[in-house]
Amino acid sequence: MGYYDEERTSRSQRNRGKGGYFLASLVGMILGAVLILVALPKLTDYNILNGAEEKQEETVKDNKSVQGQKVSMDVTTDVTKAVDKAKDTVVGITNIQSGNFWEGEGSAQPAGTGSGVIYKKTGDKAYIVTNFHVVEGAQQLEVSLADGTKVPAKMQGGDVWSDLAVLEVSSANIKNVAEFGDSDALKIGEPVIAIGNPLGLEFSGSVTQGVVSGLERAIPVDVNQDGMVDWQAEVMQTDAAINPGNSGGALVNISGQVIGINSMKIAQQEVEGIGLSIPINYAQPIIEDLEKYGSVKRPAMGVTLRNVNEVPAYHQQETLKLPKGITEGAMIEQVVPNSPAGQAGLQEFDVIVKLDDEEIKDILGLRKYMYNNKDEGDQVKVSFYREGKLQEVTMKLTTEGAL
Repeated sequence: MGYYDEERTSRSQRNRGKGGYFLASLVGMILGAVLILVALPKLTDYNILNGAEEKQEETVKDNKSVQGQKVSMDVTTDVTKAVDKAKDTVVGITNIQSGNFWEGEGSAQPAGTGSGVIYKKTGDKAYIVTNFHVVEGAQQLEVSLADGTKVPAKMQGGDVWSDLAVLEVSSANIKNVAEFGDSDALKIGEPVIAIGNPLGLEFSGSVTQGVVSGLERAIPVDVNQDGMVDWQAEVMQTDAAINPGNSGGALVNISGQVIGINSMKIAQQEVEGIGLSIPINYAQPIIEDLEKYGSVKRPAMGVTLRNVNEVPAYHQQETLKLPKGITEGAMIEQVVPNSPAGQAGLQEFDVIVKLDDEEIKDILGLRKYMYNNKDEGDQVKVSFYREGKLQEVTMKLTTEGAL
């Protein structure tokens, strides 16, 4: 009994020891599993974040590397080619006149600046076309070339009606001359480029781009500033920016050819983008006359005129004795002796109503017909009223004397 009990007791203790060991192991395994389940996501997150930070650092380094590079691009277009071809032929023109009393007698001061285009080089001379209003009243003229060189210029000739003038300079520093294009071939919407000196020489060689907005525009011009329209300038319209100082500069086509001489803009508060340029086909024969003769050879009748619609109705009836219904025409105020009109027998108070088959309503219409259709030596048939009767004579035109 005692041995059995003792053995049983010992076996029971051994069994309890094994059970405790098993239980402890089981608890340890469970705790280990729990710890692994808790720690694993944190370790994974850390690795992910650590990897992202490393990648971000690499990206930043890559970005810094890209941003630090200098990129050089050769941008050559038809516009840049056209500008390169024409830009050195456009010059600045300074109109120098005597100073006022306070500046001292005989002192010379710039009265204004404009632009011009070198169109011809022959021997030791070169010729520049510009606007007449740019050089009007100048006592001295100075030309600033594209490279900054300044040279004196002299007036070769000017024409107030077309607003064109030609200057002569030494050809010593002239390297390039402009190529004239065909302004009659222009199309509305065609790209054009204006080159000049807006607001003075500080902005010399400025380039603006636009399109041909309109062709064959007729703009009224008051030549003598008396409030009456004396002429209608034949111009083309562009939206390329033209500002004071651009006058006389070049309007070029996409081939770099000069197709217009920039002349004016419509400067009204409600108007934007209406620049005007003299078509080169219209300007070219005038330029040739100015270069060769110093003036434009236009036909003349040898008379001074007044618009009939400016004459009071009383004198239309009592002095001119015009038939009722005749209220337009060009009245002769004076006939120059030995002029074509004088030789044809025209007299004071004759009222011209037709030249050839063209009806004449005013002086502007008469001038346009004469200047656009007649040359020196041409004959013209004149229909006129005298003492209420319609008469007709033929005269041979000259280029000297009044209109």
